[in-house]
Amino acid sequence: MQNVQRHPCYDELAHEVFARMHLAVAPKCNINCNYCNIKYDCVSESRPGVVSQVLTPEEARRSVQQTLKVLPQLTVVGIAGPGDPLANPVQTFETFRLLSREMPDLQLCLSTNGLKLPDYVEEITGCGINHVTVTMNALDPAIGGRIYHSIYYRGKAYRGEAAAAILISRQLEGISAMAARGIKVKVNSVLIPGVNDDHLIEVTRAAREAGAFSHNIMPLIISPGSRFERDGRLAPDPGLTLKVQERSAELMPIMRHCRQCRADAVGLLGEDRGGELLAGLPEYSPEERELRLMQLDGELEVRRNRQASGRSPGASATRIAVATRGGGRVNLHFGHASEFLVYEVEEDSYRLLGVRKIQAYCNGTASCGEADAAAILKESAELLRDCQLLLCSGIGSFPQEVLRQADIMAVVTKDDIGVSLLKYGRLLSYFKI
Repeated sequence: MQNVQRHPCYDELAHEVFARMHLAVAPKCNINCNYCNIKYDCVSESRPGVVSQVLTPEEARRSVQQTLKVLPQLTVVGIAGPGDPLANPVQTFETFRLLSREMPDLQLCLSTNGLKLPDYVEEITGCGINHVTVTMNALDPAIGGRIYHSIYYRGKAYRGEAAAAILISRQLEGISAMAARGIKVKVNSVLIPGVNDDHLIEVTRAAREAGAFSHNIMPLIISPGSRFERDGRLAPDPGLTLKVQERSAELMPIMRHCRQCRADAVGLLGEDRGGELLAGLPEYSPEERELRLMQLDGELEVRRNRQASGRSPGASATRIAVATRGGGRVNLHFGHASEFLVYEVEEDSYRLLGVRKIQAYCNGTASCGEADAAAILKESAELLRDCQLLLCSGIGSFPQEVLRQADIMAVVTKDDIGVSLLKYGRLLSYFKI
C-alpha cells in the first residue's frame, strides 16, 4: 500500500504540497439525499456533486496523463461523482483499470455512499484502489430517514427509515470488508443542525469499530434546489461544527482541512485548477517529476517538524484566520477569499481547527455594490468572531476597518503559514492583545 503521507485528503500537512484530481465519470446516483442536488452546476461553485462535464474512461485517462506532465505534485486521483461511482460500475472500474495499468505510482481513491460497496469488494481490490471514503450521516434509521429521501436497491425503491436502515447496514458491511483487506477507509459525515449534530459521535464510534481510520465531519452546504433548501434549513455555526468535531476527536482522528470539493476538482486543496489554467504550463519529464516529488517530501518533513506537538491548547491559545489559495503560504487577498483556515496557536505550537467558507467580498465585477459588500463583510466578521488575527496577502482599508471594529486585526504578509502563525502568535501573546 502506498504512503498516505502523500495523500492531501488523508494527511493534514500533505495538502499544502501535494495535489489531487477528481475524475467525473460517474453521473448516476442510487440514493436521494435531502441536502443534495447534483443537477445544479455553477462554474464558481465548489461542493460535492458539481461538475462542468462528465468524462468517458478514456477521456479521463488522457486528462490524467496531460495533468501529470504539468502538475508534478499530483499524487492522488479519485472518483467521487457527480453521482455515486458504484452506481456507475462500468465507467468507474474501467477508469481505475486504465490508471492502475498505465500510471501505477498514483494513489487511487474511491468515494461512495456505501450502498453497493459490499458488492464490489473484489473489483476494488483488483483495480489497485488504495483508499475508500464512505459518506455515512447516521447510525440510527430514524435519524437517517430525515436525511435520505429514498434509495434504489436491487431493483426496488425504498423511502425514509426503511431506506436508511438498508443503507446503514450496507455501509458498515462495506467498511468492514475494506478494512479487512488493508484498504484505508475514511468516513465522511454531513453535520446537519437539529438532525444529527448530537448523533455523529455514534457514527464515529461505529466507524472506528468497523475499521475506519479517520472521520471527516463536514458542515452542511445548502445545495440550490435541494429539499433542505426548500425547508429553510441553515448551515451549522462554526462553533457547533468545532464542538461536534472535538467530541469525535476523542475517539479517532478527525479530518479538519476538508474543502468539500467539486467532483472535477484538480490541484492543491484550496486551489482548483481547471484545464484552461493548466494549459501552457511547462511540462515535466517522468524523471523531473520524481525529483520534484522527492523535494516535496523534504518540504513536508520541514512542516511536520514545525507543526504542533498535538497537545491540547490551553485557555491562553489564540485563534488566527488565514486566507490562502494553497501551497502552505499566505497568498490570497482578503477580497478574493471564499474560505479561511482557522488555527489555534500557543507558544511554539499550532493546530488547524477547520475551514470556514464565506462568499468572496469582491468578485471582480461592477456588480459589487456597497450594500452587498457591507453585508458580506459583516458576515465575514461574524464568521471569524472568535479570531483575534487575520493573515492575508492584501486587504482594503474599508474591510480592514470593519474587521477592526469586530476586534479582529488584519495583517498583510506573504510568508509561509506555519512561520506566520508562530511569529504573530508570539506577538499577540507578548502584547496580550
